[in-house]
Amino acid sequence: MKAMAKKIESTVLSLSPFTELNYERTYSIDSLILMFFAFSGIGWIWEVFLHIIEDGMIINRGVMTGPWLPIYGMGGVLILVVLKSWRNHPTQLLCMIMGLCGVIEYVTSLMLETIFGARWWDYSDMFLNINGRVCVEGLVIFGIGGLFFIYIIAPKMDNLLQRFSSKSKFIVCVFLTAVFLGDLVHMFIAPNMGFGITS
Repeated sequence: MKAMAKKIESTVLSLSPFTELNYERTYSIDSLILMFFAFSGIGWIWEVFLHIIEDGMIINRGVMTGPWLPIYGMGGVLILVVLKSWRNHPTQLLCMIMGLCGVIEYVTSLMLETIFGARWWDYSDMFLNINGRVCVEGLVIFGIGGLFFIYIIAPKMDNLLQRFSSKSKFIVCVFLTAVFLGDLVHMFIAPNMGFGITS
């Protein structure tokens, strides 16, 4: 059974577009920083979209003021860096992504509640949840999304970023980091809370 699973994995990974995208690459620091911000922004858009569907209104999700959810960006970067040695084993990688995302989500939830006394998400009504901080449904979604990120999205984003000069990427990284740090300071003074945001 194990040998069959390995054969399926190697066959799938040898197919286009996986080989063409060079998913085994090592990402530069500037690419990782820019992907952090890109995925933080995509995560924010995703959460806002979900609340438009659920509540019929635009709600600025997350503890920060800006249009980013750093938990998504950090998850994306850690998946690329920490789980690099599992890239040739998608079945194991799926489980590793779910585990890593579960730890990130649980620890982040615990820290936010400890610091601010509020919850930005609560899965208490979801199947197989742990203290309402993580749930199996969310982890499966993150796991599958993480595979797409590793094998397709991140390589394509990196290819795009390589078209720009090191100087221009450095300037954008410095600018985004400065704005992000300013928002981080503001978060501790006046965290984003309220209807549709915290419970």
